[in-house]
Amino acid sequence: MGERDEPGTIGRRVQQLRVARGLTQRQLAEPVYTPAYISTLEAGRVRPSDEALRHLSERLGVEFDELATGRSARRVTELRLRLTEAQRALAVGEAESAVEQYAALLAEAEAQELPEEQAAALLGLGECALDTGELADGRRFFEEAEARLADAPLHARVPALRGRAVAHYLAGELRYAVYLLESTIDELNRGGLHDPDALLLLYASVIGPYMDMGAHARAAQAAEFALALAPQSGDPALVARMHRSVARTLLAEGRLAEADASLAKAAELYRGLHLRTELANCHWMRGYVYAQNGELERAEAEMREALHMLSATRATLYSSQLTVELADVLHRRGRSEEAAELLRDVLGGLSPERGAVHAAAAHRLLGIIAEDARATEQAEEHYVRALSLLERAGAAGDLADLCRLLGDLLRRTGRVEAALDAYRTGLGHRTAPGTTTLGPAPAQPPV
Repeated sequence: MGERDEPGTIGRRVQQLRVARGLTQRQLAEPVYTPAYISTLEAGRVRPSDEALRHLSERLGVEFDELATGRSARRVTELRLRLTEAQRALAVGEAESAVEQYAALLAEAEAQELPEEQAAALLGLGECALDTGELADGRRFFEEAEARLADAPLHARVPALRGRAVAHYLAGELRYAVYLLESTIDELNRGGLHDPDALLLLYASVIGPYMDMGAHARAAQAAEFALALAPQSGDPALVARMHRSVARTLLAEGRLAEADASLAKAAELYRGLHLRTELANCHWMRGYVYAQNGELERAEAEMREALHMLSATRATLYSSQLTVELADVLHRRGRSEEAAELLRDVLGGLSPERGAVHAAAAHRLLGIIAEDARATEQAEEHYVRALSLLERAGAAGDLADLCRLLGDLLRRTGRVEAALDAYRTGLGHRTAPGTTTLGPAPAQPPV
């Protein structure tokens, strides 16, 4: 009946259970076996048959599997059900409750020596850490999950690898995040390990770093592959995430109606699954669509709704990024003081190691607001800080725009040579095509 423990391990388990229940060897043996057989079995000198284990499990009041392997099939099923409940708690914004549940489940899975369930609990703890902005803890949990699955096929390790990449991405380490995702995609495709869910998760996750690095062509290609893989996936939450990611590439190409349609599909799936945090992200991106289209009042309403939902979930870094975009909408609506106040609050919770790209965006917008107020020195200071953060993160697309802003400011204040240097730096970033500076593209999936 499958793998079972060594005779010595089973013997010790039988003895512990018998003593715990106050039974003698004779009481445990009768009426089928002898006390001598039980003594020999407990000493580990005989391998019990299936029939003997069934008799002993019945007398001891435990399941056959628990006696043979130390693991109860019923308990494993219950544990997996509770993992699903913890996942739901995180999805609806109850991060603290989810952490407690995952920690208890991890301890239980370790006690029962269940590596897959241990990895699932660690993945959950990693997602909770990302949600609360504790990126170092998140990376550690994802690394531990990978270690528990060291002997599993690559597609089973993809969620842990993807989680680690997202932690690096949120910390502003864009190139390393892309390396992790691309190398995993490449290994899956070149090795013929075609798992639609694993590939869909990876392609959806790599679009954000591509866009921030200015590699728009590669982001568009990843979006095409994701759309082609979606019909093969049986996970509606994963398909919804894909639609949300693909909307970024559609926006970059100016295809606003198609982007809004993708976000509507994602929102419909998330509502059906009651995934509050993901639904908040759809409100956020729809707000971005409206902002791009000049519908600022609708954009503000969508973003405020998203911010309210994300704040309730303590999604710290996501809330910071959204707040910067809301501040941009407020500035465009003529409410610059309100926008600046939001941005200063955001910067208090960010650092070069934690949300560098978001912090750079906040400094960039504060610089624009300062320029509008003719506070030239203050504007330059914000632009220089943003430049330093973006260079560290390797966000080429944003760097080119920032160098233009800084160059224009320097030129207006009479520092022509410094302005030319800034423009040259920006042109260097703009002309470096993301599809070559990232190295060869990963192998294509068989779709």
